Amino acid sequence: MAAHISVFILLFSALISSSAAFFDSLHFQTFIPTTLPHPQLESSILQQESLADDDSFQPHSIGLFHIDSLSSPANSTPEFLFHLRLRRDAARAEALSTAASSIDFSSSVTSGLAQGSGEYFTRIGIGTPPRYVYMVVDTGSDVVWLQCSPCTKCYTQSDPVFDPKASSSFLGVPCASPLCRNLDSPGCNNRQKCLYQVSYGDGSFTVGEFSTETLTFRKKKLDNIALGCGHDNEGLFIGAAGLLGLGRGKLSFPTQAGDRFGKKFSYCLVDRTAVAKPSYMVFGESAVSRNAVFTPLLTNRKLDTFYYVGLNGISVGGSRLPGVTPSLFKMDSTGNGGVIVDSGTSVTRLSRPAYVALRDAFLAGASHLPRAPDFSLFDTCFDLSGKTEVKVPTVVLHFDGADVSLPASNYLIPVDLSGRFCFAFAGTTSGLSIIGNIQQQGFRVVLDLAGNRVGFAPRGCTAQ
Repeated sequence: MAAHISVFILLFSALISSSAAFFDSLHFQTFIPTTLPHPQLESSILQQESLADDDSFQPHSIGLFHIDSLSSPANSTPEFLFHLRLRRDAARAEALSTAASSIDFSSSVTSGLAQGSGEYFTRIGIGTPPRYVYMVVDTGSDVVWLQCSPCTKCYTQSDPVFDPKASSSFLGVPCASPLCRNLDSPGCNNRQKCLYQVSYGDGSFTVGEFSTETLTFRKKKLDNIALGCGHDNEGLFIGAAGLLGLGRGKLSFPTQAGDRFGKKFSYCLVDRTAVAKPSYMVFGESAVSRNAVFTPLLTNRKLDTFYYVGLNGISVGGSRLPGVTPSLFKMDSTGNGGVIVDSGTSVTRLSRPAYVALRDAFLAGASHLPRAPDFSLFDTCFDLSGKTEVKVPTVVLHFDGADVSLPASNYLIPVDLSGRFCFAFAGTTSGLSIIGNIQQQGFRVVLDLAGNRVGFAPRGCTAQ
């Protein structure tokens, strides 16, 4: 009997020792739980924009604001807004995945605006003199467009609808122009002026004149920017006036205006649960952060809109996950699969085998945290009520040539007001993996089209 007890004690001691050794070998970081954010009022956004117009800001820097600040229903709770965000996110991710896997895909059908998933917007001037309006910014779209009067049908927006007759710089694009031919579905009116139409998977669409116009970013004017002036805009749109397409296609804003700012821009999305400082976007040489790590941009010949990158693996707690290999993220010869960096998707989606390996490794390292029920698309949640800080395993994304170590707040996020936090990744069977904006928070994401690369600068939102 004593011998059996001794063996049991030895086995138990060995188990405790191996468990302790496992935890000792892991890399942890401190996570400070914070609650779901309350939206800013639109008046506070306008005040921040007016303060940012002074000379201390870079001339090519503009503020970015979350869509909850513009279009939230009256008296919305943080929980309700988070629910809406996840609903927009699901529609966005599905649309991008469908677009990337469709042989007959047209780049103009991926607008985050039409899917109700434009997460960030800015305020810029349109025309001469400039009329300032809110525009959704979207790295997953190309065509720039806004609502114009007279309206056959226009949705409700926060600002007066733009009147092209009141602008001295508005100019219709001739049907024979190369700009018109770059549209996916060009048309022509009886005045031989180009017409555009952008249709979306949910039945929404915008139709109108294709034109060139002057855009004003703070005090910097950029003329002859091709954009759609929509007179018939129908569907599930939001309160912004239109969309500033920041994709890689021929008609996107970076492609059109790139020579004027060195084909470089960056954006910084702050953690909305932690600070009140606005997010922002920078154009020009100053967009490139000195401490950024870079990964090459990959080309999808079937689809030129998205920002594709190579993801080689993931580490949790300082250890590389053996089952997460580049083959799980590879783009095939037909353009299917791959990994994109997207500003309009919130939650990062990874191919299902990669996600399962990541989740299981994180759970093993976070076994000391009390579990909570699943929430929406999240299957790994914790009850952190009453806790002021906890230790969680580190998570590192290994891109081709760039290791990006995520802050804990970029992968543990609040989902309600009761202290439930969830692991902010999800699996997908679509083939397309998407690096979402929750994981991009706090980084300056550099889109260097001249150098054909994407950069990530940690703690890059601290200075403009």
